Amino acid sequence: MGKAYSEDLRERVEARIASGHSRRDAARHFGVSASFAVKLAQRVAATGSVAPGRQGRPPGHGKLADCLPRLIAWVEAVPDISMPELAAKLKASTGVVAHPASLSRALLKAGFSTKKNTSGIRVRTR
Repeated sequence: MGKAYSEDLRERVEARIASGHSRRDAARHFGVSASFAVKLAQRVAATGSVAPGRQGRPPGHGKLADCLPRLIAWVEAVPDISMPELAAKLKASTGVVAHPASLSRALLKAGFSTKKNTSGIRVRTR
């Protein structure tokens, strides 16, 4: 994912545009792309701020978000359930197909961790 330009540079480009120079001239002057200057001017016109927008996908809107309470209940009922078993159970009950690694990441974000007990069997704890 790309990194946003600094606030200082954004403010200087915007000040040059506001002082009457064209967007392309401001871009050439500061060594940035013309599209950056155009999009920055559009952003300032729309929001009044030179701050960059949030990057990436919004959290909590994946296909497992609706199934997470059900997954948590299943894991708390059977702590030593494997991820492939959990994936099969999810597909059978809701029709949602999820890779076991995706289920593991979702449970880690929900606060679960994998621990070994004295017999060497892995158990999910929260």
